[in-house]
Amino acid sequence: MCEHPDRRTFLKTMAIGAGVTAGAGVGWPGISPSVMAGPVVTPQSVRPPYRGPNVILVRFGGGVRRRETIDPEHTYSAYLRHELTKRGTLFTNMEIDQIEGVNTSHGEGTLNLLTGIYDTYADVEGKFLGARFEAKVPTLFEYLRKAYDIPPHQTLLINGEDRTDEEFYTFSNHHLFGVKYRSHVLSLYRFKVYLLRRQIELGRFKGAQMEAKTKELAELEALDYRQTDREGQGDAIEGFWEAWRQYYGETGLVNPRGDRLLTELAIRAIKTLRPKLMMINYQDPDYVHWGYLSHYTRGIAVIDQGIQRLVATVEADEAYRDNTVFVVVPDCGRDSNRCMAVPCQHHFNSKSSHELWAMLFGPGIAAGQVVDKPVSQIATAATIGKIMGFDASFAQGEVLAEAMA
Repeated sequence: MCEHPDRRTFLKTMAIGAGVTAGAGVGWPGISPSVMAGPVVTPQSVRPPYRGPNVILVRFGGGVRRRETIDPEHTYSAYLRHELTKRGTLFTNMEIDQIEGVNTSHGEGTLNLLTGIYDTYADVEGKFLGARFEAKVPTLFEYLRKAYDIPPHQTLLINGEDRTDEEFYTFSNHHLFGVKYRSHVLSLYRFKVYLLRRQIELGRFKGAQMEAKTKELAELEALDYRQTDREGQGDAIEGFWEAWRQYYGETGLVNPRGDRLLTELAIRAIKTLRPKLMMINYQDPDYVHWGYLSHYTRGIAVIDQGIQRLVATVEADEAYRDNTVFVVVPDCGRDSNRCMAVPCQHHFNSKSSHELWAMLFGPGIAAGQVVDKPVSQIATAATIGKIMGFDASFAQGEVLAEAMA
């Protein structure tokens, strides 16, 4: 009797076959161009390898005010404010400078950074307060991967465990870019999906438990509204998760949580996946919505500690040392209204919720410089394009030229 391959193996085999037919000449190992269908690819159509600096984009997220971050007298981010400013350029007057149609919140702020435009976003399913957004113009990941021969696992979005909507900001719906040039994501959600798939494949469950776990997996997969990882996350990412499982186990009770988790994911990614472009979406300051200012200030300190660990990791790695630029920008500001029952809101489009800052340091960035002139949050995308050598052609912000040494 003929053996049938499992579903994943079958689909991967079919995908490779389709890729050979549709992408002939791209250079599949062991296959001669003469036997591949389609036109022979010329050297001009082959993307060059990337040889520029790595970039780590830190979303100093959850929304933060200038007072508790870059004000030297009141900061809870002492390492960034007192140490890193000596090594780079601090823009003290960055703003979300479009008022009409712009929501000062986390998803929108993240897309401002990734696309270089301000836009009006609506949840794709029309949910109240939903943040399942799709960018209309390319993201930084797409620009980079279309310009250079970089695998998706070397462009990474590191995402928080309770912001699943933001898992899928990895590519736009622009017809010239899109899913072909997307990044990968590291998050606790992705690990849970990997782990449950693996447990089911290994036959860990039987009978009613198997039915329950299969249903649970389907529910987790349904969160992926763009259906990007239904057949697995790729060998490199799944290898990452297997190493994570071996180190931290399967309970979820051992690995870090909150923004400490994001720092740990990013550091392990640097050591194993070797990303060229990585965005870390910190978020702990947003726990201020529970009603306590200490949740907010503690969250800022946790991010500051994370940045310090990231810098130490980069400086200990020969391939990243002197070849990595950090770009640190909040997603949005926060209100300064002391009359609010919950301090530091950001949803009401107040002046202070538009007030941001940016910090850049690394090779090619001017050291010890403070720039007070107004600059726009959407300048981040054009600036990263300049640093990495690609044209963010749809981005509307200007390059932060003052930072360039």
